[in-house]
Amino acid sequence: MHLEIIKNTIINQLNMDVILVDVNDTEIGVEEKITVHKKGKLHRAFSIFIFNSNKELLLQKRSMKKYHSAGLWSNTCCSHPQPNSNLKKEAEQRLKQEMGINCKLKKSFSFTYKIKFENGLIENEFDHVFIGEFNGEPKPNKDEVCDWKWISLYELKKDIKKNPQNYTYWLKICLDKIIEKVK
Repeated sequence: MHLEIIKNTIINQLNMDVILVDVNDTEIGVEEKITVHKKGKLHRAFSIFIFNSNKELLLQKRSMKKYHSAGLWSNTCCSHPQPNSNLKKEAEQRLKQEMGINCKLKKSFSFTYKIKFENGLIENEFDHVFIGEFNGEPKPNKDEVCDWKWISLYELKKDIKKNPQNYTYWLKICLDKIIEKVK
């Protein structure tokens, strides 16, 4: 029964449309998420980094139900905006749905990355990074997140160097830029 629930959750995660973009983030179409990830097409995404007043980053451990990078530590929240939506509003709504956090976000920078996962799916994202501040306790959605913690950027960088297999690919490649932005 547990495997069936995981299977249905993964199917629901993949049964949505994502926005296809070119290398300049110009919209060029919309396609089903699973098809995009099988073919490795470049698509729009966002990543959210929430800090507390002590400049600690809120990390989430991705649910074991995720279709890739399950059980890995990652930034506070990430997702794909829906077609015909406002990117910032969509990011704020997703942060509320996934982590139970209401806060204003500020766009910080964008980057692209491409990686092929062991299951054959390919992430090829034009990722918009948002930063926000929150000092409460998150209330994560258990279908999305299996654990969370606050961590200093120094400790995070040190642990990634020691245990890179415990962290998502995109977190590792954009961390230096995040550190530069929050100094």
